[in-house]
Amino acid sequence: MAYVSSTNDIPAGRPAVRKGTFATAIQAIREGFRSRAVYNQTVRELNELNDRELADIGLSRSTINRAALVAAYGL
Repeated sequence: MAYVSSTNDIPAGRPAVRKGTFATAIQAIREGFRSRAVYNQTVRELNELNDRELADIGLSRSTINRAALVAAYGL
């Protein structure tokens, strides 16, 4: 089997796998679940407000989803 280099013991034809890649992927998945939970909670709480309360904080019903995206993902 051919090798990429003498200093790198990764066989040719096999993708290089960095240490911690699996842990990084798991962390990204967890962060995604947390962000989605923040999004869902924000939408739920804002939907409980009446139109007057939403207007007081500068929102309308049509902007609830956008405000939740900003809260959860910083978009």
